[in-house]
Parts: sequence; structure tokens; C-alpha cells
Amino acid sequence: MVPLASVGAARAQDHAGHAMPGMPVPGDRTAARRADPAVNAQGPDAHAGHGTTGKGHGAQHGGHGGEGQPRQDADPHAGHDMSTMEGHGMSAMPGPEAPRSGTDLPPGDAPAPAPSADRAADRYFGAEAMTGAERALRREHGGGTFHQLMFDIAEYRPRGGKDGYRWEAQSWIGGDISRLWLKSEGEGRFGDRVETAEIQALYSHAIDPYWNLQAGLRQDLGPGPRRTYAVLGVEGLAPYWFEIAGSLFVSDKGDVLARAEAYYDQRITQYIVLQPRIELDFALQDMPRNAIGAGLSNAELGLRLRYERMREFAPYVGISWERRIGATADFARARGEDRGGADFVLGVRAWF
Repeated sequence: MVPLASVGAARAQDHAGHAMPGMPVPGDRTAARRADPAVNAQGPDAHAGHGTTGKGHGAQHGGHGGEGQPRQDADPHAGHDMSTMEGHGMSAMPGPEAPRSGTDLPPGDAPAPAPSADRAADRYFGAEAMTGAERALRREHGGGTFHQLMFDIAEYRPRGGKDGYRWEAQSWIGGDISRLWLKSEGEGRFGDRVETAEIQALYSHAIDPYWNLQAGLRQDLGPGPRRTYAVLGVEGLAPYWFEIAGSLFVSDKGDVLARAEAYYDQRITQYIVLQPRIELDFALQDMPRNAIGAGLSNAELGLRLRYERMREFAPYVGISWERRIGATADFARARGEDRGGADFVLGVRAWF
């Protein structure tokens, strides 16, 4: 049996001066093929015919001196094909940098390129047919006409023999920017005539993504003088999701009124929503025939809890407190009417 030390010495002598980090032992063809793809391309044995002195490596390893001793003043990688060294942890040398375009370009103020004016489909269907199709596509993706009818408040108010009702409804038709609105609100008692009622026709124009400017006409329909008003208002979504609306009314007799409304939908669960609500009415002057006094004339505070399993139909219960204030309360007392109070309400919020 040959001692292991003798075998190791023989191998060291056979490749003296040619030991390279990461290279397999010469003669082990399987290990050589696994370690270096270049070995597979050279044939059965990449080191066949190499002498013990290392002179056979002069062509491939030009930096190695005679008798297997490396030269200190030569480049250790001179004459090596670097593209075949990727298997030894070395990557190929980078090529020239590709030209930059699009978002890789540095910032600047150059104008954007003009959009393409031709359509490939024109060659097959004709420009006239494709113009109509393009117009329909634009209308369906932002230029469409939509509509909605919503009852924010449609409720019953039990009042001990004189049960009442109240409604607030609005409907609109139009696009994302401009719409035609119809609004109506009022209240009364069952078995009696309507106490107050009005209807508004407004043109609405978006002034930013959350706010609309509205202008139009308001007509009173309840008892007493039926005034017609010019309306200028704004409505929209304030920060923290408060819905806010404000309107200014100028009558055909020169009377000036104002109204401010706000509400907030606080979701308690996935289906339960609590809505606090406030509405304030103001008058610039006394209007005795309409029983309205100057200043803050009416105030309403409401709290409604609705079950919104379907947004299109959401029943609710709540409390509404209304009060006539100042000179308006004096006009009510002179007519034998109360100044207001709290009511329990049952209703539904629905839209179509």
C-alpha cells in the first residue's frame, strides 16, 4: 500500500509552480468540468500533455516563469482569456453605457413631444368610422352623462295626535364638471297642509375636485307669500369628510336670506352609521309676512343612526331638535305657535 504522504508529494511535484486558487487537482476530469465551463470546451482532458516542469503552460499562462516558478515582474493574468473566468467568480468586462431615455433623462423644462395624430386602425376601417369610435370611447371614460335621485331625509315624526313628516331630496344630471341640480325640502303635519316647502333649480360647476359652485333659482311653495329667490351657493367635502353646504338667497322683493348646513357620517360598524347634522338659517332683515326675524332665525341639531346594509336603502332612527330664535320666535308666539323642541324621528335614506 502506498502511503498517503507519498501520493500528496507526487501530486505537488507534478504541478509545482502551477497551483491556482480555486482550480481542481489536475487529472480529476469530473471535478475540472464541474468547476470551469472552459474545461468542458477543451476536450477530454484540458491538462493532457503538461510536463512536470510547467513549461507546457507557457502558452496559456504567460506570466509563469520557467521551471514552474512565477515571475514577480509580470502581470499574473497576462494572456488569460477573461471571458472564460466567470466560473471562477469573475464577471465579464462592462461594455459601453446605453443611451438614456424617458425617466432616466435629467430633469428639464423641454416641451413634451406632440401626441401621435395617426391611428393604425384608420388603414382598415377608415378615418370617419374611427373618429366616431374615439368620441364614444372618450365619452365613456370621463365624458359621460350620469344622474341620481337621493332622499337624504324622508322621516316620520310622532307628535301626540299631530304627527308630522319632513323631507329633503335632491336630484342631478350631468357629467364630472357641470350638472343640473333640483333640490326640495319641507315639512308638515298629517291631515293638515304643508307648513314650509321650497324647490331649487341650480346649475353646478366643479371648481376643484371637492367643491362645486352653484347658482340658480328658489321658489317657496308653503303658506304665506310665495317668494322667488336668486341663489348662489357652494357645496362640497371639507377635510376629515365633513359634508358642507352654504347658500345665499335674494328675493324678488330685495329680502336676503342665508343658510348653512353640515353633517358627518361616522361609521360605527360595517353597517351602522351615526350621522350628526346641523342646519342654521339667517335673515338680513325682518320679514313679518313670512314670520322671519333678522339675524339667526332657525337652528336644527340632529343625530340619526342608520342601518346601511345597502347604500340604496338605509332606514334610520334619531332625534331632531329645532328651535326658532330671536324675532322669529316672537313672530311664532304672536301666531300661537310654539318655538320648537326635540322630536323622535323614524325615516329612510335612499337613492336611485
